[in-house]
This record gives sequence, C-alpha cells and structure tokens, in this order.
Amino acid sequence: MSISLDALLAILAMAAATMACRLAGLVLPTPLIGTGRLARAFDAMPVAILSAILAPLLLTRGPADALAGAVVILAAARLPMIAVIAIGVGAAAAFRALF
Repeated sequence: MSISLDALLAILAMAAATMACRLAGLVLPTPLIGTGRLARAFDAMPVAILSAILAPLLLTRGPADALAGAVVILAAARLPMIAVIAIGVGAAAAFRALF
C-alpha cells in the first residue's frame, strides 16, 4: 500500500496543528486561556480542525456523502454528540443505499 505525497503532507500538517493546540494549552498561562477571545478560539479549534479534515472528503466523494454531511451539520446545531454520530451513520448508510 502506498500513500500519495499530498495525503502524507496533509496528515503531517493536521498532526502539527493538533500538537500545536495541545502544547499551547500547556504553555500558555491559565488566566490568558480561560477568558476572552483566546478562550473562544480554543473552544472552536476542535470543530475547525475536524471541519478542515472532513469537508474535502464530503464534497469530493459524491452526493451521498455530501448529503449525509449536511444532515450531520443540521443535527449538530441542536442535538448532543452521540445523537449526531448515530444520525450521521444512519444518514450515510441511507444516502449510499439511495445513490
């Protein structure tokens, strides 16, 4: 099994971003992280990183995956994470069966 250079670079970049986020939590002082814009930025980082990873996959693999992604986005606005995961798996299976 071989991996393309683009995929390898993407994986390494995502690993570096993840490690930078984790290290920033250890290095930056707690009062700085706990309030204001920086706190909101740290709260939004997991969603931003996951979106950056998943968006290209959802938009390039076909209409079934794109529709399942849209269902997950709508569900995530209102439901707890475990329900969103279950709905996402169900939507992906249903849309793949239809398409």
